[in-house]
Amino acid sequence: MLNEMQIYRCQPTRGPVDGVITLSGSKSIINRALISAALADGTSKLSNVLFAEDTLLMMEALRCLGVSVAADQRQGTAELLGCCGHLPAQVSRLACGNSGTTIRFCTALCSLGHGRHELDGTPRMRQRPIGALVDALQTLGCPVEYGGAEGYPPLVVHGRGLRGGTVTFQSPASSQFLSALLLVAPYAVGDVLIEARGDQSSRPYVGMTLGVMERFGVPVLSSAGGLAAKSDDFADRFIVEAPQRFSAADFAIEPDASSASYFLAAAALTGGRVTIEGLGSQSIQGDVGFVKLLERMGCRAVVEPARIVLQGPASSTKLAGLDVDLADMPDMVPTLAVLALFADGATCIRNVGNLRVKESDRLAALARELSKLGAAVEESADGLRITPPSRVLPGIIETYADHRIAMSFALVGLRVPDLAITDPGCVGKTLPDFFQRLECLVATAS
Repeated sequence: MLNEMQIYRCQPTRGPVDGVITLSGSKSIINRALISAALADGTSKLSNVLFAEDTLLMMEALRCLGVSVAADQRQGTAELLGCCGHLPAQVSRLACGNSGTTIRFCTALCSLGHGRHELDGTPRMRQRPIGALVDALQTLGCPVEYGGAEGYPPLVVHGRGLRGGTVTFQSPASSQFLSALLLVAPYAVGDVLIEARGDQSSRPYVGMTLGVMERFGVPVLSSAGGLAAKSDDFADRFIVEAPQRFSAADFAIEPDASSASYFLAAAALTGGRVTIEGLGSQSIQGDVGFVKLLERMGCRAVVEPARIVLQGPASSTKLAGLDVDLADMPDMVPTLAVLALFADGATCIRNVGNLRVKESDRLAALARELSKLGAAVEESADGLRITPPSRVLPGIIETYADHRIAMSFALVGLRVPDLAITDPGCVGKTLPDFFQRLECLVATAS
């Protein structure tokens, strides 16, 4: 529960939880679909839409660019009249908050317009890189100015359209750079060849982008490099034939797999059972793979096409520690790191250096807060080694205005009395009712 100082006091469970969770749509899919629908010919209707800070920022940015967006929060729908690739506004100022998809996708989108478009965000957003995307847009003919430090927002995009050509990303700090360019490439004058060389993070999110584009009628030719991702000669190559146009679509958004992870982890921690409806083996989200990690830790799972049922181990059985490369699932790192507090043996998380440029420096934040609870944490440039304590200590968790830090550490409170979370409102970025949902799940325990 919240007190007057905006600290959330966690409620330990009385036993195993047993709940069925139905979540709103994936934030990542929605923001890709909003860009595609905004550019499309005709009217698109999105259903099971998540109304949270990141998606609301994207909707408002599109309105500022002159796109008609009619949202119905009660019905969970958004209807967009596409601009046929011609952004109506010639001058705009886009407030992107701390939403990486909003500022990166809209930076690329503004390149298709004709005029002057300013994009800015929170002080933290001004520390999050965007230079590789800017370089790519300039290579394709769109001038972009920095309003402060080079390589970081704020930006001014002088829209004049994109010519075709070849762009190379070398070990990009975010897969969102590649996704942003893919989403606008169909509207270039000529074909666009995109190469992503070197280390790649969050690669399933690029696959998600391709899936959304195909739903709106634009397939992309791709050649993935598979297991060679760390070699110098590795390259993912994508060819977007241009000019093309998205077609309007009715699109039901699948539930958010990243948000589902917290409730699945609650089952793992309490020896309980949680069912996630609408999400399963047919998902296009890489974070569904978190279920396999939970199985390795000792949970049992049934994964159907549109349902996941997870059973945690008996209360007398500890979770197993893991050694895992989470480059493809970096958003799952905080959830796994918290589970590591209760594991038998150390947990090693590798190849997630991009977490340092998220809403917070998540590796540093996790190391500090896990140590506060008694864990021995070794922090490297791109990972963590977490040795659980003999007893997890109570404490007050700093969240660094980061929704994933808040939601993951709230799980500790299921097992540890007197645990509190500061700035709980930061969960509004992706799951505004998280704490109410968690309380409902706690109430199922007996």
